[in-house]
Amino acid sequence: MNGCFITGFPGFLASMLLKEMLKRYKECEFVLLVHPSQIEKAKDLAANRPNVRLFTGDITKDGLRLSPEQTDWLKNHITHVFHLAAVYDLAVPEQIAANINITGTRNINAYVKELPHLARYVYFSTAYVSGNRTGLIKEDELDAGQTFKNHYESTKFAAEKLVAELDGVPYTIIRPGVVVGHSKTGETIKFDGPYFIMRFLDKLRYVPVPYLGKSEALFNVVPFDYIIDATLCLAESDDAVNKVFHLTDPSPYESRKLYRMICEELIGKAPSWTIPPAVVEFMLSFSFFRRFFKVEKEALEYFRCACQYDAANTIKVLAKAGVQCPDFKDYVSSMVAYYKENRKDPEKLVYIK
Repeated sequence: MNGCFITGFPGFLASMLLKEMLKRYKECEFVLLVHPSQIEKAKDLAANRPNVRLFTGDITKDGLRLSPEQTDWLKNHITHVFHLAAVYDLAVPEQIAANINITGTRNINAYVKELPHLARYVYFSTAYVSGNRTGLIKEDELDAGQTFKNHYESTKFAAEKLVAELDGVPYTIIRPGVVVGHSKTGETIKFDGPYFIMRFLDKLRYVPVPYLGKSEALFNVVPFDYIIDATLCLAESDDAVNKVFHLTDPSPYESRKLYRMICEELIGKAPSWTIPPAVVEFMLSFSFFRRFFKVEKEALEYFRCACQYDAANTIKVLAKAGVQCPDFKDYVSSMVAYYKENRKDPEKLVYIK
């Protein structure tokens, strides 16, 4: 890689991607597209990096609001583009999601088509473009007439379609599952997704703990270091050109078993009874209970997602580089330990309305 253009900085995955790439590609020039509202934070994270440039811009605007001089520089130097900028809030209003996820991707698409030295355009989608589909979801499937649980899913689905329709652009689309902390250190930037389980269990450590329903659905979590390693492998693999990859756990645990493992690791005991999902949903329809248990109502849907993500092509390509997804049971202790040490950090907490 000679020149890399990364959107979504200083977001967590973009920051971790840059950190790893700086180790691997010491001669590479990096340009980070940063929204004006994030420029000060970006400056702190990118300080003292002579091969890192910050370009203030906006993916929702034509030309990304970059100057002619900046555009010329990108055309002369960029070989790889990593588009991570998106809104990930499960409760995001439709217009905001559409503006950032769809219009933003359309504008990035237009930009990459003007880069004469482009070797790869890596687009970060999500496994949950599958919406409410059930059963086996294959990597070469996208539009199956599915409906969606929220505007995050529907707009990422629409954005992925825009990328897949590009002509003459060597793209790679990745679909991560639910991303959690580092498999060895547990490090993460915020406690959402599966961490809502821990925030919920924190309130119940002195009482008999319930299972949240009897669902046998699989819950697909992946540590971010696997996402980074896999992304960089795919970005350089000729086998990944114009293809889609599920960066999901090939052997996911049932939600109920994953919940028990977290419970035992966090509070030292297993759940002993079951509360009906309808009761949990009813409780979380009230803001008081959402704030008390620190759980988003929208997150419950992902614990009963009745589908499995086929990752056969991903496994095949990554095996050539020795990259594989860790087993959840091997890193749940690191994940929980990091949560215990940082659960009162206000910057890692997700505000619940």
